[in-house]
Amino acid sequence: MLKDRTVMAVLAAKDINRAKDFYRDKLGLEPSDSMEEDSLIYTGGNGTSFLIYQTENAGSAKNTQMGWETDNLESEMEELKGRGVVFEDYDFPGLKTENGVATNDWGKAAWFLDSEGNILNISQRT
Repeated sequence: MLKDRTVMAVLAAKDINRAKDFYRDKLGLEPSDSMEEDSLIYTGGNGTSFLIYQTENAGSAKNTQMGWETDNLESEMEELKGRGVVFEDYDFPGLKTENGVATNDWGKAAWFLDSEGNILNISQRT
């Protein structure tokens, strides 16, 4: 069943070339494959991957769409900031960031937008 299958996240992009530039220049990622002309597949660790495809619906979600887990959140944030990534600040019931970082019993996390308005995050478990 599905519990034993590889999972692939899917993100939307209004401009696939702009998205490709963002993921290369800001996140240091190169596509590993393509399913069709207006799509890109990126491979991550432990058999994970994500697909970006071109659609006019990009950037319409108001929730975290994909994230990476790290062993050192602050170090990752500094490297990404050095590449021009801007971290979001939130103040919602149950979620408040300080200097872009939310902390709770689970760990800590930070969020940023990609070039297409997708909400991405990095997190570190306690």
